[in-house]
Amino acid sequence: MTDYGRPVEFGLFPTPAAADYRKLVDFARLAEDLGLDLIGIQDHPYQPRFLDTWSLLAALAAQTERIRLFPDVANLPLRDPALMAKAAATIDIISNGRFELGLGAGTFWDAVWALGGPRREPGEAFVALEEAIEVIRLMWSGERGLRYDGAHYELRGTHSGPPPAHPIGIWLGAIGPRMLRLTGRTADGWLPSSAFVPPEELAEKQALIDEAALEAGRQPSDIRRLYNVNGRITDGPTEGFLRGPASQWVEELTGLALDRGIDTFVFWPEDESEAQVRAFAAVATEVREHVAKAR
Repeated sequence: MTDYGRPVEFGLFPTPAAADYRKLVDFARLAEDLGLDLIGIQDHPYQPRFLDTWSLLAALAAQTERIRLFPDVANLPLRDPALMAKAAATIDIISNGRFELGLGAGTFWDAVWALGGPRREPGEAFVALEEAIEVIRLMWSGERGLRYDGAHYELRGTHSGPPPAHPIGIWLGAIGPRMLRLTGRTADGWLPSSAFVPPEELAEKQALIDEAALEAGRQPSDIRRLYNVNGRITDGPTEGFLRGPASQWVEELTGLALDRGIDTFVFWPEDESEAQVRAFAAVATEVREHVAKAR
């Protein structure tokens, strides 16, 4: 049983379909009105049906007031980290400190390569991600004359800025052991998805993060634990994990918070409808109450 005692938060993960821009704006505003905390947008620039994630996040930032926004997760192989840091700081300023940075090492390498990006082996992708975190933080530092000499990224005397409006968190979409240990050493959060990291694997992966955090002189509770949860809230009987009535969702998410250390649930609905968003918001209210009572 693991509970890091962090406040429980809830978000929405809508598909950035170009045909549904107005719906995306409406979903963001609805999520905000219903008391959800976050909007996460996947970043697949090679997908012709999708809007550009960063442009969309900026547009949503300008049309909301409270809800926080983040790429879930940013596609590093196609996004230069120094320029990504600039874009992140810009959206953070536009939104009055409501931007966070989900970041991944990359996937779908054939599609990345087809768009002009690199095709990296796992070891190369890991090193590039580790370097990118350092570059991004340098670019947020407010310092001048920055220099960085890495295997994948360089800075040659550039000046950082503008600084973000608040300390932006870097949340890693990590699955493998090296990536998990990197999360523990240096990241502000861990951001897996239930489709790729089922609940029964969470404890083992959390342990790797916690061990690396302690070795780096950090407290495991300093690291946020987010979870993209894919499923459907129904009016009928259970059909499996996160596929069933609201009462089942309340029970399962409460258990993940109190027993598995998850503090943030980002809803990836199988049915992207207003009814599902409203149902999840109601679930979120109950989970908050159950967790507060248990603590």
